[in-house]
Amino acid sequence: MKKLSLLGLILAFCACNSLQDVYYRPNAQIMPQHITKIHVRPIINRTEVFALEDRLVIEVVDEFLRNGAYSITQEDQADGILAGEILRYILIPVQYDTQLVPTVYRMEVLLNLRFIDKNSQETIWMEPALQQIYIYSASTLDGGMTEEQAREELWKNFAKMIVKRTVEGFGSVASPTRQQNQLNPDQTTITK
Repeated sequence: MKKLSLLGLILAFCACNSLQDVYYRPNAQIMPQHITKIHVRPIINRTEVFALEDRLVIEVVDEFLRNGAYSITQEDQADGILAGEILRYILIPVQYDTQLVPTVYRMEVLLNLRFIDKNSQETIWMEPALQQIYIYSASTLDGGMTEEQAREELWKNFAKMIVKRTVEGFGSVASPTRQQNQLNPDQTTITK
């Protein structure tokens, strides 16, 4: 009986140790094979900040071209369509100097994206709350940047995420839940 208990204990210990190396890796949600050409629609800007969407579209197209997995074309020739909207743009100072002049800013942008199979008109993937937060020092400090420069960095980060999501599939990019980000759905823009 003691041998049986000891054997059970050893088996339980081995089973627990082997579980440490187990990882959850879902199957990638890869694009259908017939999609080889992509069109990036103009992004819809739902905020009150003028012309945010233009630079984002340019960055996304440039990132697709750098990646090379899909070619970019006009909508009538495309197999897949990337569509999206900017839901929120928030820029607030988070640190001040002794004269209460802002020295560090926090920029937050929230996107709603979806990728559509043009042949079937079905949504292949959707990111309803893709978020980027960028914290930067004011341009008055050494190594600081302007709001426009910080926004360019944020667009580059978004473009990399969007291309990675398209090429590598589901699970490669994670967006927080919409409820977590939309505590105040009427709040779309806050600037300094």
